[in-house]
Amino acid sequence: MEPSGETYLLVINGKPEGPYSIDELRLRKIKPNDFVRTLGMDDYKEAHEVPELREMLGFRKQHHLPQYYGSFDQRLLASAIDWFIISGVFIFFMVIGLLLNADKTVQLFIIVGLLLAIPVAKIIYHIIMESSAKQATIGKGILGIKVCDMNGERLTLAHSAGRNLAKILSVLTLFIGYLLAFFNSKQQCLHDMVAGTLVMKDRLI
Repeated sequence: MEPSGETYLLVINGKPEGPYSIDELRLRKIKPNDFVRTLGMDDYKEAHEVPELREMLGFRKQHHLPQYYGSFDQRLLASAIDWFIISGVFIFFMVIGLLLNADKTVQLFIIVGLLLAIPVAKIIYHIIMESSAKQATIGKGILGIKVCDMNGERLTLAHSAGRNLAKILSVLTLFIGYLLAFFNSKQQCLHDMVAGTLVMKDRLI
């Protein structure tokens, strides 16, 4: 891989210096945990977090293990927000369908069909949103929590699907699977334990 020509500010003794090219960073014997920033970055990152620097300087991306975990009440409120959003969308279309169709049989079909579709839509919504770059549904985003693997990394689509399908186990245990979050240090529900996932937050408060 050829260097892009991008230059980086480097934090030295608590002060930003530079900008430096990748060759200049190499001469300065930059370490993986040194903080760098380009003009296009919103904030400083550790060098190992920048793909180009990992490639050119031979760093390995280090895992930042989660320190703080989403509490049960945060997860419950986030779920309620997501249910409200998804149900609201389906109910809106259901009302339109009922207004456009006077036939009672058709109306019954619309009501039953949409009510059955809501849980399926919610699972698909969670799978897609929790494997996205945000790692969170709208509800989780509002509460400041997100889903990750045991190393704090973003889930793949398949991993997210496995986690959300494992929620069936938490439901089949008469929701006791959800209450397990109260009894372990990482506040994992049963489906998190099965899928090897965490719900984390960036800071304690």
